[in-house]
Amino acid sequence: MTSSPTPGLARFNTLDDSAATAELHEVCASAAWGGKLLAQRPFSSAETLFAASDAAMAELTTADLEEAMAGHPPIGRPKPGDPTSAREQRGMAGASEELKTELLELNLAYQEKFGHVFLICATGATGEQMRDAVKIRIENTAEVEREIARGELVKINRIRLTRLVEGE
Repeated sequence: MTSSPTPGLARFNTLDDSAATAELHEVCASAAWGGKLLAQRPFSSAETLFAASDAAMAELTTADLEEAMAGHPPIGRPKPGDPTSAREQRGMAGASEELKTELLELNLAYQEKFGHVFLICATGATGEQMRDAVKIRIENTAEVEREIARGELVKINRIRLTRLVEGE
């Protein structure tokens, strides 16, 4: 059973294209992803928005994925003045300096190998869990890692879209 549009979704559905594009860019930095969602408005429910988001993410090219990933700061270093990244990376807030240093080194090694930031849905994850994930994933091939990152983007986008439709 699908629900009716929430006030946040109703507001999003009625935004002009440039305002809606800006809101979508806050969710995901891929212009292709945002364009696909923009073209499908209005959405009847959060579920239809999520399904459109998931489908758009599945269709992104390697270049589109790189653009999406470029919108995310490294784990442990949220962008100054970016409450979304800070909230999502809350698990790093109480991390020891040793863990922060280790994660910085792992992030740099990962970025050197793959050419993009280590992307993980950090919401609810501890610093140790994120460190352990990068240690495992750095052993992947670029192709495997790109698809894992795509899956992490799906999760991140759903969390961010939920905030959008709930009007947060």
